[in-house]
Amino acid sequence: MPSFDLNAVNWRKSSYSNPDGGACVEVSDDFAAVVPVRDSKFPQGPVLSFPAGGWAAFVSAVGGGELSA
Repeated sequence: MPSFDLNAVNWRKSSYSNPDGGACVEVSDDFAAVVPVRDSKFPQGPVLSFPAGGWAAFVSAVGGGELSA
């Protein structure tokens, strides 16, 4: 998988994140092919990268109630 410079990435908190600071996930829309994902409580920590199509399918399944905790 190609590497991406994540130093200047624009992060946004997922609308599914806990507003009390619990399960906080941040994603970036800065890349067409991949979606970087990180824990907002530990921004200097690891970043997971997902293929854009796979991430879109995951978000759709969550929004459609196909996945549950």
